[in-house]
Amino acid sequence: MVCRVSITVAPAPQAAPTAPAPPRRRTRVLALPEARWALASLVAFLLALPLDLGGAPAWTYGPLYAVAYAAGGWEPALEGLRALREKTLDVDLLMIVAALGAAAIGQVLDGALLIVIFATSGALEALATARTADSVRGLLDLAPTTATRVRDGNEETVPTADLAVGDLVLVRPGERIGADGTVVEGAGEVDQATITGESLPVLKRPGDDVFAGTLNGTGALRVRVGRDPADSVIARIVTLVEEASRTKAPTQLFIEKIEQRYSVGVVVATLAVFGIPLAFGADLTDALLRAMTFMIVASPCAVVLATMPPLLSAIANAGRHGVLVKSAVAMERLGEIDTAALDKTGTLTEGTPEVTAVHPRAGSGVDEDALLALAAAAEHPSEHPLARAIVAAARARGLRIAPAEDFTAAPGRGVTAVIDGSTVHVGRADSPEGAETTVRVTCDGTLLGTLALTDRLRTDAAPATAALTALTGTAPTLLTGDHAAAAARVAEATGITDVRAGLLPEDKVEAVRERERAGRKVLFVGDGVNDAPALAAAHAGVAMGGAGSDLALETADAVVVRDELTAVPAVVRLSRRARRLVVQNLAVAGVFITVLVLWDLIGHLPLPLGVAGHEGSTVLVGLNGLRLLRESAWRSE
Repeated sequence: MVCRVSITVAPAPQAAPTAPAPPRRRTRVLALPEARWALASLVAFLLALPLDLGGAPAWTYGPLYAVAYAAGGWEPALEGLRALREKTLDVDLLMIVAALGAAAIGQVLDGALLIVIFATSGALEALATARTADSVRGLLDLAPTTATRVRDGNEETVPTADLAVGDLVLVRPGERIGADGTVVEGAGEVDQATITGESLPVLKRPGDDVFAGTLNGTGALRVRVGRDPADSVIARIVTLVEEASRTKAPTQLFIEKIEQRYSVGVVVATLAVFGIPLAFGADLTDALLRAMTFMIVASPCAVVLATMPPLLSAIANAGRHGVLVKSAVAMERLGEIDTAALDKTGTLTEGTPEVTAVHPRAGSGVDEDALLALAAAAEHPSEHPLARAIVAAARARGLRIAPAEDFTAAPGRGVTAVIDGSTVHVGRADSPEGAETTVRVTCDGTLLGTLALTDRLRTDAAPATAALTALTGTAPTLLTGDHAAAAARVAEATGITDVRAGLLPEDKVEAVRERERAGRKVLFVGDGVNDAPALAAAHAGVAMGGAGSDLALETADAVVVRDELTAVPAVVRLSRRARRLVVQNLAVAGVFITVLVLWDLIGHLPLPLGVAGHEGSTVLVGLNGLRLLRESAWRSE
């Protein structure tokens, strides 16, 4: 019997319109209390200054200076006293004491100037922190506030926060999807650029996953909610980055550890700078003024601010690009790695099969398209990964998939269906080399040909491995539990030469520790449960979030939500930039403190100039750290 095969090319889907993402919310400067108090202090100072310099009576400008002191100094004074109650010495308190000391010897203007600049630098620091948070929380604006829920055939508009797992949501063309879920009915192209970074809309059909905040283009979709809105990809980015922002890097912890001793040393040295000249007959006012100036310029404000702004800015920037770095510690460690080890399945590959070859049998009377269309028709009702790959390959060629009748599936044996009156069977054949899966297609008992399927290599696998090689100076190692032949195929495609296949989880851990014992700092990238021990053992671990297991995601230091492998070298580069900025900041702070202290001890440093130099260095290192919030910081090589 001859199989009747009908081949029709399906019409290509239309492109979906795109819409810009909602504007990112930015904190207004005057919305910050620190900025309002600093502004009040500055206005009072500017009103008092011309009166003071113009020789007006003290009662005209004195109250204005008092307002400048109170508005700009009350909050740091309160924080300093709270710290003192906890038996710690806060640099804020040193600044307030210096300002009051200057006022006590008649240098009211100089003390007010110190308060104003100190309050302004505090406002800038608060603004920097707020803008860092804005860059992450702005992602929440992508998710709509309402959604159309379908129950018993009736539509109702509800807040997205009220959606529950299992709810059916209708998403019309041009609307944003309200929750992570799976398409159950309809087809349309969805703009996922805000989540996955893909430049073109992606065609979504029943069975495909969609993300909250992405834009539906053509066609109405009915989506089954798969995650609570509070646990969506966007919400997890925000939560994890905020948690990371509350951690402290080793460099910051070291600075805080020595800050107390340093501050006590500054107080002791200040007393010495005041007392020793006084003991040798120096003028009281001159000695006290020099001591106050010394306390100001020697205070470690810029050093304290040198570390966290670059690391927090890097965490926020990575979060905007779909990489969740879980802590400042993790961000710092990512920049320290000098070698990389990669898992194969789900990391270098997508973890899903694809049809790589179609082989019609000679004399079967069918060509490649006919063979593939017939196999896809039989497999269409199946949810097996191989079946979905075959159907996807037929759709990619624009082939018509005929309806199947009398479909049956036998585990391990394949599927059988009646297609256009003929019985078609599709089942796996033995593939001893392990590099690919072979599928046999028969029609009414006659072999028509075979299909070859392999795990799909990520399109960015080769660029990512090349970038990691350039960053570390050493080609990555491939660690996989898969067959040697499959590993060799992936290694050849990605330029990896060091391949270890057939590994159990403990073997991966030992491979990582072997390199650690050799003095290397290993970055391990994986996704599965079997990768979790290696992720924990490595100096830094990165999990692929798309298909990653919960255990791998919990164990890793960072998670690539968008499943872009090139994001791994990108976040390593970003971490290294952050570390360089920390070093730059510490150098700037150290130079300013050293020069100003020596100037005050050896020569005569005017108090206003000392204030400007000290606070200027603090503002400088804070703004320097914020450079990593820029888009160019992520893309720079």
